[in-house]
Amino acid sequence: MNIKTLPVGYLESNCYVISDEKTLQCAIIDPGDESNTILDYIESNRLTPVAILITHGHFDHIGALEEVQAQTGAPVYIHAAELGGTGRLSGKLDATPNLRTYAEGDTVAAGRLEFHVIETPGHTMGCVTLLIIDGETRALFTGDTLFAGSCGRTDVGGDMDMMEASLRRLAALPGDYEVYPGHAESTTLENERHFNYYIRHANGDFPNQ
Repeated sequence: MNIKTLPVGYLESNCYVISDEKTLQCAIIDPGDESNTILDYIESNRLTPVAILITHGHFDHIGALEEVQAQTGAPVYIHAAELGGTGRLSGKLDATPNLRTYAEGDTVAAGRLEFHVIETPGHTMGCVTLLIIDGETRALFTGDTLFAGSCGRTDVGGDMDMMEASLRRLAALPGDYEVYPGHAESTTLENERHFNYYIRHANGDFPNQ
């Protein structure tokens, strides 16, 4: 498995291209902007996109979706709660060709790779985290739910109680994972368990606050 991080747009949202190095099939997570950057990487590496996975529907995570989907023909997966353009930052997704919905417990394949859907609402009602295990590599693509040292904001159609429940759920996953967030640098789940204030607060580490 190869994971390529492409920070795109003025908000530097992380678009990820995850490819099966044997079959050269790949999945694209959150094509937020700069479709040329994303498509050039795919073409130069001779990859075949078979899925476009959306963690949530805010514009900085789907800004290049129309062009990327048109050029690749890959099906687009998103949680049903993100449809309808709800929330003042949400994009309009309903007319997207080859649109499919996924939910808790679903899997999406790209070659030999399988992405497992975990519902993690809070930043928006339909936020998901995508989990993949490939040999020794264990990765979480957390969108705007979990960042290195922080979590997503909840004042743009989200809910802090739901966010804390989602953070607790991620922190409770057994073992360690590489964490690939929607913005900024990657981290590890074990690091966030120990040093992320929002996870520790959600877990009741600061009862007097």
